Amino acid sequence: MPPEILKLLKEGVSISIPYFLYSWQIIKTWWWLPVPFILWKPLSFLYLWWRTDAFLKKQEFVLFEIKMPKEILKPIRAMETVIDHLWQVLYDPPNWWEKWIDGKILLSYSFEIVSIEGSVHFFIRTLKTNRDSVESSIYSQYPEAEISIANDYTKNIPSDIPNKDWDLWGADYHLLKDDIYPIKTYKEFETEREALEEKRIDPMAGLLEVSAKIKSGEQLWIQIIAGPVSDLDFPWLTKGKEIRDKLARRETPPTRKPMLMEAADILITGEAPGGPVKKEEEIIPPEMKLTPGERDIISAVEKKMAKRGFKSNVRFIYLGKKDVFFKPKLRLALSFFSAFSTENLNMLVPYGQPLITKISPNPFLPLNLFLKRRLYLRKRAIFRKYKLRVNPYFPREGAVFSKKKAIFILNTEEISSLFHFPGRRVASAPFIERIEVKKGEAPPGLPTE
Repeated sequence: MPPEILKLLKEGVSISIPYFLYSWQIIKTWWWLPVPFILWKPLSFLYLWWRTDAFLKKQEFVLFEIKMPKEILKPIRAMETVIDHLWQVLYDPPNWWEKWIDGKILLSYSFEIVSIEGSVHFFIRTLKTNRDSVESSIYSQYPEAEISIANDYTKNIPSDIPNKDWDLWGADYHLLKDDIYPIKTYKEFETEREALEEKRIDPMAGLLEVSAKIKSGEQLWIQIIAGPVSDLDFPWLTKGKEIRDKLARRETPPTRKPMLMEAADILITGEAPGGPVKKEEEIIPPEMKLTPGERDIISAVEKKMAKRGFKSNVRFIYLGKKDVFFKPKLRLALSFFSAFSTENLNMLVPYGQPLITKISPNPFLPLNLFLKRRLYLRKRAIFRKYKLRVNPYFPREGAVFSKKKAIFILNTEEISSLFHFPGRRVASAPFIERIEVKKGEAPPGLPTE
C-alpha cells in the first residue's frame, strides 16, 4: 500500500476514535431511555391477557340446545330478528377502568350445528346471566320451540385427541374479499312468497342431509362465534364507506398539508394553498358510468352496512374413531359453505396455513423432519380452541404477519343465513331432533290445588 494512503487511513482512524468513544459514552449512559417504548406493547399485551383471563374465569357460560317442532311456517327472516335481539342482549362495551383493571372484554355467542353419529343438534352458548333474555328472543319468534340446558358434547370426546383411537380434520374460514362485501344470504334463496313450505329453498337442507350420513363413531361440528360490535369498537362501517365511495368513483376531499409544508409550497411555487385548481368538467357524472354489476355491488355493500354487525369467525371439525374415520367426508362441510358464495361479492373459504390441519412441506426448511409432530400440534390447537369457543388467534385479536383475516364482520342477515332452524318439509333429514308433540298452556279454569 502506498505510504500516502496509509498516512490518510491513520489520520482518519485517529480522528474518528474520539467520535466513537463519545457515541459509546452516550449509549452506555442513556441505553435505558428507549426501553419503555420498546417494551410497552408486549408488556401491555401480557398485562391485558392476565386481566382478561381473570375476568373470563369469573364468567359462567351455558349451552342451550334448541329443538324445533315438525313444521316451521315462519321464514328465515324470523331468525334474523332473533339474532338482532341477541346483539343488544350481549353488547356491553367496557370503559377504561373495566378494560385495564377488571379485564372486561366484549363477549361472544357460539352458534353450533353438530351431527353426532347422524343425529343433528342446534346449540347456542352464552352467559348464564343472559338465559332469560336469550330464551325470550327465541320464543318470541318460535313459540313452539323447546330450549334446554345441555351438557357440553365436546367433553364426550377424549381430551388428548388425536390419539391412537381418534383422529380429526378441521379448518378455520376467512372471507375471500374485504368483510364489507357480503356473502350470499337467505334473501337470495327465499322470497317469502311461497305459499307452501315445501316450495321454499333452504341452504341448510343440504347440510342436514349430508350430516345424516355421519355414521356411528363419527361426528361433524360446525361453529360460528359471533360477538356484537359497533363502529366504535371495530371501525367496519368507516372502512365500508370508504370502499363504497371508491366503487362509486366519488372524489375524496384533499388532505390538508402541515403548515410548514404549505409555507414551503408558497415559497417555491408562489401559489397560496387551497387555491383554485383547474379541473376538467365531465359531461357524464361518475354514477352514470357504473355498470349494472357495479351498481349491484354498491347496493349490496350498503345493505350490509345498514344492519348490526358481529365480529365473527367460522370453523368446522370432522372427527371420528380411526376404524371409521373417512377423510373425504370433510367435503360435507365444505359444500355447505360454498352455498353462500358469489363471485362478484364474497365467499367463505378455508383459511389455509396455519389454521388448517394440513402441513405443506417446504424443501428449503429443515422442519420437514417434524411434519407429523407439527400436524399433531395443529390438530390439538384447533380442537382446544373449538372447546374453549375462542378465536383462532387467541389470545391475540388478529394475525400478525398475514393480510388474511380469520376474524371478520358478519351482519345479522348473514349469521341467520348460516344458522337457523329449517322445517321438516324443507329439510326432511330423519335424524334431526324435533318435538313430536305440540305443547300448549293449561286451560284458564283448571284448579291448581
